[in-house]
Amino acid sequence: MPTLKKSAPNTAKKPAAAKKSKPAGNAKLAERPRPASRKSDAPQRGDLAPERIAAILKALDEAYPNAVCALTHTSPWELLVATILSAQCTDARVNMVTPVLFKRFPSPAAMMQASLPELEEIIRTTGFFRNKAKSIKGAAQAIVERFGGKVPETLEELITVPGAARKTANVVLGVSFGKAEGVVVDTHVFRIAHRLSLVKGDTAPAVEQELMKILPYEKWIDFSHQIIHHGRQVCLARSPRCKDCNLETICHSKDKTWQS
Repeated sequence: MPTLKKSAPNTAKKPAAAKKSKPAGNAKLAERPRPASRKSDAPQRGDLAPERIAAILKALDEAYPNAVCALTHTSPWELLVATILSAQCTDARVNMVTPVLFKRFPSPAAMMQASLPELEEIIRTTGFFRNKAKSIKGAAQAIVERFGGKVPETLEELITVPGAARKTANVVLGVSFGKAEGVVVDTHVFRIAHRLSLVKGDTAPAVEQELMKILPYEKWIDFSHQIIHHGRQVCLARSPRCKDCNLETICHSKDKTWQS
């Protein structure tokens, strides 16, 4: 039987691994690159952690400690009408219109008797004035005929009033009666809740349900007022003023304009 020859051992030396150069003692370490912004503002792991929610609420309390509804009103009825008129319109414009409207028709009974052309002429600058005129006249009639001239204090009753969808009902209940039946979700709340990665819903009702699950019940009313003020002053729809935002360090929105 032939003898197998053993192969000679490989005596070639392996190339020495390149040594990592150490920074000189006085040299500053290179600044770490900033993490890339996320492709989506939908909530990720940690975004809904109680401590992060608490930090957001604390920052809002510090920035807007006395935030209140921006619609000028003296009664639940006036607030109901003003909120109906505020759809697709600025609060500032509504506040210019309502003094004339309520001087002419000071009560639900008076507004119920108004003609649509009269109402349309007064509220024309708020936009969609024909539909809004029908809504406030219908709301006046419902308040008088079904609720004895008083704005109802429950969500179930309020949403049966013409022009008073859930958002409007939440505004009236929260501001006039201090009742938190839900969270007001207007365009500002919808936008900023997404920017802060608190929600992922693509409709106002869906966003409201998500916010109700993560916000403490006692903050449902204040949160909306504070976010609305924040949306008008800092977190603008276009070119948000991130450098002036006290939420910037805990916000990773994909459209941030500045990062600390």
